Amino acid sequence: MKVALYLRVSTARQAEKDLSIPDQRNQLERWCKDRDWTVVAEYVEPGASATDDRRPQFQRMMDDATRPDKPFDAVLVHSFSRFFRDSFQFEMHRRTLEKHGVTLVSITQAVSEDPSGQMFRQLCAMFDEYQSRETAKHVLRAMKENARLGFWNGSPAPYGYKAVTVEVRADAVKKKLEINPAEADVVREIFDLCRAGRGIRLIADHLNRKGLTYRRKDRRWTSGLVHQVLTREAYAGTHYFNRVEAKRKRGKEKSEWVAFATPVIIDPEVFHAVQKLLEARRPTRTPPRVVTGPTLLTGLARCETCGGGMTLRTGKGGRYRYYTCNNRVNEGPTSCKGRSIPMEMLDTLVIDNLEERILAPERLEALLKTLLDRARNRTTENAAKAKDLRKKLRGTESKIERLYGALADGMVSDTDMFRRSMTQVEEERDETLRMIAALEKHREVPRHLLTKRNIERFATTARARLRDESARLRKGYMRQLVSRIEVGDRQIRVCGPESALANGVLDSGSDPAAGVPSFVQGWWAHKDSNLGPAD
Repeated sequence: MKVALYLRVSTARQAEKDLSIPDQRNQLERWCKDRDWTVVAEYVEPGASATDDRRPQFQRMMDDATRPDKPFDAVLVHSFSRFFRDSFQFEMHRRTLEKHGVTLVSITQAVSEDPSGQMFRQLCAMFDEYQSRETAKHVLRAMKENARLGFWNGSPAPYGYKAVTVEVRADAVKKKLEINPAEADVVREIFDLCRAGRGIRLIADHLNRKGLTYRRKDRRWTSGLVHQVLTREAYAGTHYFNRVEAKRKRGKEKSEWVAFATPVIIDPEVFHAVQKLLEARRPTRTPPRVVTGPTLLTGLARCETCGGGMTLRTGKGGRYRYYTCNNRVNEGPTSCKGRSIPMEMLDTLVIDNLEERILAPERLEALLKTLLDRARNRTTENAAKAKDLRKKLRGTESKIERLYGALADGMVSDTDMFRRSMTQVEEERDETLRMIAALEKHREVPRHLLTKRNIERFATTARARLRDESARLRKGYMRQLVSRIEVGDRQIRVCGPESALANGVLDSGSDPAAGVPSFVQGWWAHKDSNLGPAD
């Protein structure tokens, strides 16, 4: 019989010691010699986990095994755990080999092909998966404790830092992050450029023009790398370990994160100001032309009749500038009777009335009181919804356990159907987790921070920014305070998020140029925030 040997160890450290793979090879070769089996191929996988099939040599072996010319009759492993440590994937790939006439043989776990042997093989696979998960759980627990003590866990250090050995305990090398001076200067320059109004792509282009590279000499800066730098919390003094589930590439709940202090490269206030700027510029939230265009109310002003956007139109060679219903211009009078209003007039009316009717301290205080009452009710409702979702989550997890139980009992004959069922249930579980996380994001507004002094400070700052000479800054601030302007024949209705006002008051001690985050409810609930063009 012609056989192929598959040899694997889980970690690079095991591979470096070069003990396990030679031992596996010796045992497999002796086993073949005793049976007069011929070894025709060998696939060696040093430092690769068996919880998935992302293994180059494993993939090559499967490709060879399924070739029409059938180069070998069996795949020989030391134990089934060398082949796979995921029971579902184990059975799926084993059946793929079986379909092409190739047998999977373990020299330490002899099984027959009768029903009892099949059940024993599935039990071995399930135990290997359980053992793998238990090992991963204990490794993660040790890594979390290592992070709590302030040590770096071995992945490449973030740009701007270097991992430096500080002590050695037995075989364990303990490392901490230190600032890399040359890279840290680039990080500071990136943040300075962002605060000065440069977009992410322009920053990447600027760095490339200067001849700067991202660590390797041949790796140019990209918008993705710049965004990665601008959003890394470590620069502000705190790094979070265990934020992402590596296998599923999904975020974990914040309660599972482990925070530890890092050397500060960017002042925390500057870092948080930049995050607000990035959020305001996010393309999925605001089209780039709306953020970078010269017109103050582009993307905000809407025609009351048809709901279409009002865009800039000019007359007399550009001497006169108007906001005009875009549907009327593009589709003609059958679409909308249309309306136009001088740009300067509408800009002035909106800013004046924002100052008088919204940004007056006494008006702000009344609006925020209403917001606090609503937020308290919403928190109670969200808690009840989250409780129901957690009950649903427990039911979904029970379904997953029952599916695995059926596989373990040998009751699964159609692996494709099993896989579809498992995928569907896991997607249901993930969606429930997402909904729970979304509910938990809404926190009650801290009433004790909405002081009269902070309200007055925010009102003064906001009025100043709306009159700033910088059109870009004025426009950015307007977009944080206002979400929609409905222009009619007799009135102009200005709408905006109350929470933007609340967050502005809470953040009034930070950099005011950073803008005010906005979401949910509007502050135009009563007619006294509306404005008629002739008023």
